[in-house]
Amino acid sequence: MRRREFLKTTGLAAGVAATGLESIVAARRAPAHAQGTRLHILRWVDFIPEADVELKRQAPEASKALGAEVVFEFINFNDLQPRITAAVQSGAGADIIMMLYNWPHLYASALVDVSDVAEPIGKAQKGYYDVFNVTSKVDGKWLAVPHGIVGNAIAYRRSWHTEIGVKEFPQTWDEWREVGRKLKAKGKPVGQALGHSAGDPPTFAYPLLWSFGGAEVDRTGKKVVINSKGAVEAVKFMQAFWKDACDEGGLAWDDTSNNRAFHSGEISATLNGASIYIVAKRQREKIRDEKGEPMVQDIEHAALLPKGPAGQFALYVPFQHSVMKYSKNMKLAKDFVKWLHQKENYERWFQVNEGYSVGSTKTWEEHPMWSRIDRPLQVFRQAARQSRMLGYPGPASAKATESYTKYIVVDMFAKAVQGMKAEDAVKWAEGELSKIYEG
Repeated sequence: MRRREFLKTTGLAAGVAATGLESIVAARRAPAHAQGTRLHILRWVDFIPEADVELKRQAPEASKALGAEVVFEFINFNDLQPRITAAVQSGAGADIIMMLYNWPHLYASALVDVSDVAEPIGKAQKGYYDVFNVTSKVDGKWLAVPHGIVGNAIAYRRSWHTEIGVKEFPQTWDEWREVGRKLKAKGKPVGQALGHSAGDPPTFAYPLLWSFGGAEVDRTGKKVVINSKGAVEAVKFMQAFWKDACDEGGLAWDDTSNNRAFHSGEISATLNGASIYIVAKRQREKIRDEKGEPMVQDIEHAALLPKGPAGQFALYVPFQHSVMKYSKNMKLAKDFVKWLHQKENYERWFQVNEGYSVGSTKTWEEHPMWSRIDRPLQVFRQAARQSRMLGYPGPASAKATESYTKYIVVDMFAKAVQGMKAEDAVKWAEGELSKIYEG
């Protein structure tokens, strides 16, 4: 054997041993994708910066394992969906794109069936959470591989609530309104984004609507039912809550605004993922309270939004990876997702998150990390079990995603807090939803 052939052969064997890619061994040949192929993955800029750092760190490892250049691109949360739309329309762009909520339903015709990747991962890891069977599966096919889910909870200043005699966070919306009224009077309002931003506004607005018995559509997903007593009551409550308890500048906030306001000591509470706590912990020398102490020591979490007349609900943010049909590297893309979900690779990313992005499968609830992280982060351990999804109580669908994309439910509340009568705001939403569901 010539020296060059020997080096090629032994180099390949070492790569196989290092990566555990049994398919290469079985085929007795190198992967179909040649070295030098570039795999482009598009994701959001994470609210836990270290999570993106870890993925960037793993990119060279993945490149070596797969024999191709693996490149991550991170963009602003609110720029993600426009980029997806542009890529689909042009037939060119990233090979793998992060999908949120039930976006796979909206872009179904442009996505590759990845059931052969998703099903083995779920089977090996005690199954996916129910929410992913709704978001990632379309007509019985997995059009995205679930990657994680961001739970949310109300982050609040413990000492400020204690000052007004509140030892336990309010359990009902009316109780929170009263607590918020007292805190706002002291210059410490509730902070809530209510603008066109993909995360915080909808994860607040939809559960509020549901908790008063309102919904966009019925269980069939075909009949618009938002013009109801429950929806009107939800909007009336929001009008009063906004005036009495909230920082009214929230109409212009995006998903980063409440984080900054909280860390600056401007608000007493806000609906958010674990990022407010984690960033305050990791920047404890920088983020301090009015006494000069590390603010993280005064941050607590309430597990769910308060109860309404119809119950207590949550809308969390599932994340998935879809392979695009226009990609010239479909097999490579699937191989990368498999590699990403190998225990040793996924585990490093999972632990960096400390409960912000939790696993997409139930096996990660049992990870030793949960016994080590701070008590206020423990509320996120089983958060993924509690989420409803866009379109509830109807099915997740492209139409439910279109409604979300157009911010109809969010705008219904926003219009009302700006002065529109509750009944008129609900009627406006009915008209907009009818164009989508019944048009």
